[in-house]
Amino acid sequence: MAEFVMKDLVKKAGLTSQFQIASAATSREEIGNPVYPPARRKLAEHGIACGGHAARQLVNSDYEKYDLLIGMDKANLRDMYRICGGDFADKIHLLMDFTDYPGDVADPWYTEDFETTWLDVLAGCQGLLDSLYPQLHK
Repeated sequence: MAEFVMKDLVKKAGLTSQFQIASAATSREEIGNPVYPPARRKLAEHGIACGGHAARQLVNSDYEKYDLLIGMDKANLRDMYRICGGDFADKIHLLMDFTDYPGDVADPWYTEDFETTWLDVLAGCQGLLDSLYPQLHK
């Protein structure tokens, strides 16, 4: 969900050429799968398309390839540190750390509360974009 929300915000800000945005799982459970149907529906409610996506797993070389690696919760962070061999360049962060209420993104896997997850992801992505381009909201 966060990949497509961030892409949408960046596009609306006219900054698409400044970003390379991708998502990667820290586990193998969903590899090759499209966006989870309830998440896809929540994105569609907000006019955000996510077709053509196939989940892939984070790999060690992603640490060098990307400027930032953003996790949704502390379990993701733990796995990201393990996969990447640490965080020597301060690239790994929690999405909600870019908001006024740091912590984990609400996980809808068990609660099926995709609205709360949507609100967390939107706030986190907007906060991340604002931290990179503070002039956008002056």
